Amino acid sequence: MKKFVLVIGLLFASLALANEHVKLDRAPIDPNNQASLQRGAKYFVNYCLNCHSAMSMRYNRLMDIGLTEAQIKSNLMYASEKVGDTMTVAMPKADAKLWFGATPPDLSVEARARGADWLYSYLRGFYRDSSRPTGWNNVVFDKVGMPHVLWQLQGQQVLKEDEEHHSHQLVLDKPGTLSPAQYDLMVADLVNYLVFMAEPYKQQDQRLGILVLLFLGLLLVLTYALKKEFWKDIH
Repeated sequence: MKKFVLVIGLLFASLALANEHVKLDRAPIDPNNQASLQRGAKYFVNYCLNCHSAMSMRYNRLMDIGLTEAQIKSNLMYASEKVGDTMTVAMPKADAKLWFGATPPDLSVEARARGADWLYSYLRGFYRDSSRPTGWNNVVFDKVGMPHVLWQLQGQQVLKEDEEHHSHQLVLDKPGTLSPAQYDLMVADLVNYLVFMAEPYKQQDQRLGILVLLFLGLLLVLTYALKKEFWKDIH
């Protein structure tokens, strides 16, 4: 039993140390901002859907963020014919595993699994690393197999040691087509969409929950009034 407790303690200690150096930035997302969600959907289709599928998400769910069926078909559907199809990729899994070392994961519920802050920090955390097969590494996901598909937009970052604070920091070595502020805004829109895609019914459920609570509150008042009326003549 003592050995078991010691092993468990060491396990939690190692997990704590492993995550200690990873500082996640707060994702500036707004699930009620339809313009942001629409931009995020465009970025997802253009940059993510080439390798990553979203098998639990159907194109027609994008009408929940203000897009019409015609807009979805014209601007966002490249691999499907019907607006009711799920978001699939044409790249065979065997080829993906051969090229990247592992099959790119489905992103349907990635935001629920990782969290918005993790995704926001991850997509901004790539840097050049000549020791990696793709030439890229990531401060949030060390030895990541995914290449930096947004590097032309962000530019190329390098990891430099901060001797004053005894830590490392990312430095923009070669600028991209977007400024750092513009790139951060783009990533925020993409993460905003990923959060929506992971739980497309969340806002509807929240509105329904508020209505249910209001109904229960009204029912409580009526029930209390009925109770007083029923017991008023009983001493």
